[in-house]
Amino acid sequence: MNLPVINIWSILPAVLLAVTGTAIMVLDPFVVDRRNKVRLGWLGLSGIVLAMVAMGPMASNRGVWYGGLWWVDGYAIFFHVIFLLVAGLTILISIDYVRRETMPPSEFFVLILFSTTGALLMAGAGELMLIFIGIEILSIATYVLAGMRRADLKSNEAALKYFLLGSFASAFFLYGVALIFGATGSTNLGGIASAIQGGEVQMPLVYTSAGLMLMALAFKVALAPFHLWTPDVYEGAPSPVTGYMSVAPKAAGFAVFMRIFMTAFPEIQGDWLAILWTTAALTMVLGNVVAVVQTNIKRMLAYSSIAHAGYVAVAFASGTGRGVSAAMFYLLAYGAMNLGAFALITVLARGEDQRVNLDDYRGLASKRPGTAALLSIFLLSLAGIPGTAGFAGKFFIFSSAVESGLIGLAVIGVLTTVVSFYYYLYVIVQMYMNEPAEDFGDAPIPVSTRIALAISAAVTLYLGIFPSRLLEWAVQASALN
Repeated sequence: MNLPVINIWSILPAVLLAVTGTAIMVLDPFVVDRRNKVRLGWLGLSGIVLAMVAMGPMASNRGVWYGGLWWVDGYAIFFHVIFLLVAGLTILISIDYVRRETMPPSEFFVLILFSTTGALLMAGAGELMLIFIGIEILSIATYVLAGMRRADLKSNEAALKYFLLGSFASAFFLYGVALIFGATGSTNLGGIASAIQGGEVQMPLVYTSAGLMLMALAFKVALAPFHLWTPDVYEGAPSPVTGYMSVAPKAAGFAVFMRIFMTAFPEIQGDWLAILWTTAALTMVLGNVVAVVQTNIKRMLAYSSIAHAGYVAVAFASGTGRGVSAAMFYLLAYGAMNLGAFALITVLARGEDQRVNLDDYRGLASKRPGTAALLSIFLLSLAGIPGTAGFAGKFFIFSSAVESGLIGLAVIGVLTTVVSFYYYLYVIVQMYMNEPAEDFGDAPIPVSTRIALAISAAVTLYLGIFPSRLLEWAVQASALN
């Protein structure tokens, strides 16, 4: 029997994150002072930096490894970059936050690292069972992160609601895996596609399996009508966790979504694309319309996150490589601009998210002009104003939809984008056109958060002004195995 070749370089980034998380857990009992425990966040950040460096050896070992379990291709590498960038920014935002909150610092940073490890596994997996393991590693860590403020009832509610509904979604996905194995005799994505193309399978089982996995992944990325958990969970979770949840699990879910359906189910593409068309349209409409009436900025950005999932689904619904590359570009751009917005929300909300209503931002520009300008950049990018990453991403998405003949879906996307201008600009109007509600002097921006904001703003503006280089990379990376 030929054993699979062990190639540690191909999985080195995920290994480094897991090792760093384990090291923090081992060191934690020996660190007595809470301030020193918070400094373990810098150790977590160093692990992420090392994982980014390890992307070089990983990229040099492209191919299919571990008996088909692990695929190292441009697609996996691109999503590795997204997840590591998001994790690094989240830790930078969180270092000061966990210092002033009553949360266990070491556990917080470990959960971020382990959650990101699960996301990396999802991006490179070529086997449904490894995808499921990645989903569970990501999900379980995120469930705990949502409830990290143990004395806060809203945080407890968020964790419980996320856990219960997420468990149902995981069960649907696993049942879908069981059915496709029964139909094709394989859980390898390539093997499933070959079996379906061979024609000797029970197609009702294939359709049922695809439907179950579609529902499960739609929950993970918050596509309507599987989005109802999102506002309550986002509002109750700590602000840095909300920012992380709005980007990393969403990007990981779409990474798996596109990998599975474009690789394993091309023979039934017309059927699942039709469902995705309807889902994308419903998601964009519901997300943007309901966001208009929100008075809490975290709930507003929760519905905004739902709407942005709809935009990514538009690109995916095109069913083409260009659509996949547009979705990949947009997920990276969305990660930078949304985490930048949540970084400022974390600072301005103070301890235990005391000030998260839209009215709390009145007059911010007169007291903190730099902070107001940065938040405006991120909000304008989320809205899709030219010169920002959000505009470039939406332009590529809607262009791919039009080229694929999905003109109606593109029109819905443009119209709902216009609706989104209202609630994003409303926050800016509050900051610039009203008398200050307070002096905001008790909300300083720590050094670590300043670094995160600088990176987020640089990525947001660079991708808006010079998007072609990243888009070319995304086009090359979108060629799935």
